[in-house]
Amino acid sequence: MKRFFLLILSLWQQRLKLYFVAALIGAIIGVLVLAPSYDYVDSQIHADNAASSIDYMSGQFKELLKGNVFQNSLILFYAEIGAMLGLLTIGIYSFLHKRLQRIDLLGMELNKDIAAIIQLGEGALLEFKSTFRWDIEQSRTNRQLEGVVLKSLAGFLNSSLGGTLLIGVADDGDIIGLENDFQTLKKQNEDGFEQAIMTSIAANLGADLCSHVSILFHVIGHQTICRLIVSPSSRPVFVVQGNIPKLYVRTGGATRDLNIQEALEFAPIRWKRSKA
Repeated sequence: MKRFFLLILSLWQQRLKLYFVAALIGAIIGVLVLAPSYDYVDSQIHADNAASSIDYMSGQFKELLKGNVFQNSLILFYAEIGAMLGLLTIGIYSFLHKRLQRIDLLGMELNKDIAAIIQLGEGALLEFKSTFRWDIEQSRTNRQLEGVVLKSLAGFLNSSLGGTLLIGVADDGDIIGLENDFQTLKKQNEDGFEQAIMTSIAANLGADLCSHVSILFHVIGHQTICRLIVSPSSRPVFVVQGNIPKLYVRTGGATRDLNIQEALEFAPIRWKRSKA
């Protein structure tokens, strides 16, 4: 448990470093650009002869190197403004970048034919699950089976590429359908199934991750299957088992949990890359 918190701490340290650099760059821009620009405009309003903005900025930069500009009490104010603009800029960029990545991934997946996807078989970006909560061997509802689906989703979320999970398809590609799963729901249709999956994701993985999973339904040979298109998460996704959080990743065509050492090595590299 202690190493788990060390892992989270390491990731937060990386994020803080990123925001610190953005604030520092913004502060420098505030000192070198915003403050001289304001001084230039103000000086030209009261000056008889207009000076070139380039000459003025060049002169201010020379004064900055001598340390004279820092005598101006407004320099700190512009540095603070620049730092805030830097933080705001990186925040907006991160938000838009994540959204664009999800849109691109969803667009590429929607262009794929579902029958062709199944014929490819399971792989690093594709996995099949026969059911969500219906136990085929015991012919009854088994809520523990939801954990198997959540592990697969966590593996795709922790991947740098995401992936696709098909529910209602056996490991060999045979179409099982969702009819038995529908019977386990209060609302026994596609809407009820989607709601059950999203509720399970929110409760066990995190409500913020629901936006990373897009759900579609397809009918093949009169059988309905569910297609979950998963985009990469911007944070580590853990599945808690026996009060122990585990980090699952995709390795080849399977999903496995990392031991503590593997997680400590994997997470900083994976999420440092996603923030770049």
